Amino acid sequence: MLDNALALIDEYAMLPAGGTVLCAVSGGADSLCLLHFLRALAEERGFTLHAAHFDHRLRGEESTADAAFVENRCEMWKIPFHLGSGDVAEAARREGTGIEETARALRYAFLEEIAETIGADVIATAHNASDNVETVLLHLIRGAGLQGLTGIPPRRGHLVRPLLTTTREEIESYLKERDLDWREDSSNADDAHARNYLRLQLLPRMEELNPRFLSGMERTIRLLRQDNDFLNAQAAQVAALGRWAEDDLVIEARHIASAPAAIAPRAVRTLLSMLGNGSTDYASTHLEAVVDLARGDDPSAMVFLPGGLMAQRVYGELLLTTRRDPQVLLPCPLELDGETWPEGSLYGCSCRRCVCPEEPEPGVMYFSEFTGTPVLRPRQTGDALKLPGRDTKTLKKRFIDQKIHRRDRERCPVLADEAGILAAAPFGPEESRLARPGQDAWAVTFRSRSTSTTTERKEHDYAGT
Repeated sequence: MLDNALALIDEYAMLPAGGTVLCAVSGGADSLCLLHFLRALAEERGFTLHAAHFDHRLRGEESTADAAFVENRCEMWKIPFHLGSGDVAEAARREGTGIEETARALRYAFLEEIAETIGADVIATAHNASDNVETVLLHLIRGAGLQGLTGIPPRRGHLVRPLLTTTREEIESYLKERDLDWREDSSNADDAHARNYLRLQLLPRMEELNPRFLSGMERTIRLLRQDNDFLNAQAAQVAALGRWAEDDLVIEARHIASAPAAIAPRAVRTLLSMLGNGSTDYASTHLEAVVDLARGDDPSAMVFLPGGLMAQRVYGELLLTTRRDPQVLLPCPLELDGETWPEGSLYGCSCRRCVCPEEPEPGVMYFSEFTGTPVLRPRQTGDALKLPGRDTKTLKKRFIDQKIHRRDRERCPVLADEAGILAAAPFGPEESRLARPGQDAWAVTFRSRSTSTTTERKEHDYAGT
């Protein structure tokens, strides 16, 4: 067994007993090792295991073969399997973003969608100790503070990385001992990419100088992470002095201004993550600019930040808010036999007549009837939703829990009729309005604008077959 992985799993409570774990599987050695390892632990530790693979469509037949390989392995091991795909190159061209950045965004959006659908408690990815060292070296080359030198976190929210202290060599030994083959991504041999250059050229030289270089770096990263966690905890105490004013955050400028140099930028990062979608990806120049704003004398100065955010002095207070007026969804009636795309909405809605099946299609909601004309509209104060098998929550609370940026909340449609709410994107249906199997029903599906033309999903459940 992988002792380092077991220790890390226990340290960060990565595998919830009685819960569900979604494992991201590319087909490479790392993810196949993780899937096999988790499969061995599932019965012992009492959790349910699912697997998900995302085809980026970047390597033609090779990408298709990777997906088929993972699907076949899941069928052999009787692991429920979820497949998604997206045209990364087209999405990158359309959005004006890099291929790697776009691939990661589509992949994680797919994983989050599947996790929400199956009720997964955690999403497990196969980043390993070698990946972590490469990440730290890349940050060091580009310039980084302590946060950047702590590498990849073992756990961030419901994202867990059980193999983060396991080396690539240990992973391959694990697979070879069990006669397990894996897929090789041909693009990993191209050292024109910075990470591949580090892996193929630099790290072997470092290990010539010190054969224990990787394990030494792993210890260093762990020590730096401990220091960083302590500083972040101190910063969180400062950030806790802020207060919400509607959808904005306000804190007395003196709390930031008087904080030590190691704490003040971290407190600003914490506040910005609360205001936005949970992202902490802000450059030190952005954070220091906000600290300077708090320490300055101009009572109305402002700083513009990434992601449409801004910081503004309002006399003795520091206001964190958005700098653009949000787009607003315009209400419109639901097309009962076709698709509806409301102006300003992030989601469209398809609707068709059917009989509610015994086994509902993933992502499809079945409603027994509509009272009056159903409409797609923005959320309203007091809107609440009881998802199947879950507690009733206001939509505001659900948006906050899902870390959906407040600018996007008014663009997520609510499907309602004269009897009340039927469903809300991106969450799902109101339990009390669902049809029973065998009833005449309306089949309704929400479709995201960002993925409707680039992402398709196929699902198989091989459990018990």
